[in-house]
Amino acid sequence: MPHQTSSDPTVFILPDLGEGVHEAELIAWKVAPGDTVEEHQTLAEMETDKALVEVPSPRAGVIATLNGAAGDILNVGEPLVTYEGAGETGTSGTGVSPVSSAKTGKPGTSPVKSNSAETHEDAGTVVGAVSNEPLFKSDGKALATPAVRRIARDLGVNINTVQGTGLAGRVTEKDVRAALAGGGTGNTGGMGVSPVSRTNTGGTGVSPVSSSTNAAAAPPAPRIPAPVIGETQRIPFRGTRRKIAERLRQSIDTAVHFNVMDEADVSDLDRVRKQTARASGEKLSYLPFVMSAVCRALKEFPSLNATVDDAAGEILRHPAVHLGIATDTEHGLNVPVIADADALGVLEIGRHVAQLAQMARSRTIPRERLMGSTFTISNVGSYAGRFATPVINYPEVAILAVGRVREGVVVRDGGLFVGKLMPLSLACDHRVVDGAEGARFLQRVIDLLQHTPDTLLAPVRGS
Repeated sequence: MPHQTSSDPTVFILPDLGEGVHEAELIAWKVAPGDTVEEHQTLAEMETDKALVEVPSPRAGVIATLNGAAGDILNVGEPLVTYEGAGETGTSGTGVSPVSSAKTGKPGTSPVKSNSAETHEDAGTVVGAVSNEPLFKSDGKALATPAVRRIARDLGVNINTVQGTGLAGRVTEKDVRAALAGGGTGNTGGMGVSPVSRTNTGGTGVSPVSSSTNAAAAPPAPRIPAPVIGETQRIPFRGTRRKIAERLRQSIDTAVHFNVMDEADVSDLDRVRKQTARASGEKLSYLPFVMSAVCRALKEFPSLNATVDDAAGEILRHPAVHLGIATDTEHGLNVPVIADADALGVLEIGRHVAQLAQMARSRTIPRERLMGSTFTISNVGSYAGRFATPVINYPEVAILAVGRVREGVVVRDGGLFVGKLMPLSLACDHRVVDGAEGARFLQRVIDLLQHTPDTLLAPVRGS
C-alpha cells in the first residue's frame, strides 16, 4: 500500500487508502503501545466507503503511541502511529497529541499534559490539549481534530469557513457551535450536501449548487430521550451502519424521489431459466435475467442510466451500463458493481453476482468494486415482500427493486390462467426523470421479461 511519509521517522501518518479517499473510520487497533511489530504487520482496521481496509506497518519497531480510538474519523495525512526511537518527545516531534484514553477508556491512547493554564480552555480536542504547533494543515482546510470535524458535520457546519480560536488557530467545538448560532457557517444541510439554488439551469433538470456560504443555518434537531426499560442494549452508530446512514440521508435530502410499480408475468421466463440452468449445469436465479432486461431498457431510455453532479449543475449520461447490486450482509448493506454489465450474457452476469456477493459478505471486496455504478437493482424478493419504495443510490437517478415471485392469476388471450408474477418497483429522481419516462422504462423491462425472455440470454453489446 503506497503511503505518504512524515518528516519525523518515528511517525507513521495515515496513508492514502484508495483513490478519492480523504478520511477513514478507525474500526479497531490490532496492536497496543509497547508491542514489537514487524514490517507489513497489520496495525489497524479502517473503513472507507463501506470497504474494510487493513493498514500495515511500514517498518519494524516498537509502538509508542496510537493516535485515535475506535469510531474516530481520521484524515489522510494525520499521524496514526508513533514508534519508539531517536528524537521522540511527548509529541514525537510532530506537534500532535494522541487522543486521550479518557474518551473511550481503552488502552493505547494517552493524554498530553501542559504546564499552561490555557489548557483549561477548549483547544479543539475531546479531552486534554495539544501542543502549540498546528494539528494538520492542507490548503483551504481548517485545523481541527476528527472529533470536532464530526461535530461540525453532524450540525451541518462547513468547518472550513469557521474562524478558529484554539491554539494555533484550531477550530474548537465552541467555535463550531458559535458559528452555527451566528448563521455564518456555510451550512450544507447536515450531511455535506450543498443546498440547491432556484436559479434556472437552461433546461438540464438539475439546479446548480448555491455559491452562498452565509445562508442561515437550521437549528439542530432537539434530542428526544428514548425510554429505557429493562436492560437496554446500546450499539455505537459507526462503521458500515454510519456510512449507510450518511449515504441514505444524502439521497433523501438531494434526490426528489417518485415511485412507479407493476408486475411482470414471468411464466415463460421461468421456463427459459430452467432450460438454461439444465443446459449449463449452473444454478440460475431470476436476477440475471432482470439485469439483462434492465441493460436493454437503459439503452432505449438513457436518461435513467445517468448520475447527477449537483456541484456543477450537470446530468451525466453514461454510454455503458455499470449495475450496482444491493447485497445484504451481516455488516450492513453493500452495493457491489458489475462494470459493463451490458457486455455480459445472462450466465456471465450470474457468475459475477455470486462472486461479488461472496466477497461483500466476507468483507474481502476491493473498494473499487463498490464504486462507479450507473443504475442499481435491489433484489428484496429474495427474502420476502412484493413491492417496495427503494432509496436511490445517489448520485444515480434511478433504482429498481425486484419483489418475490409468486403464483397468481394472469389473463392471456381473454382467458384466466395461473402464472408466475414478479413485482417490480422503480424509484427515480424527478429532477432528472419525468414520471411518464419512468413508467415507459418500467413497461419496457416488463415487456422484455414477459414476452421475449429468450433474447435476454445474449449480451446487449455485440448481440
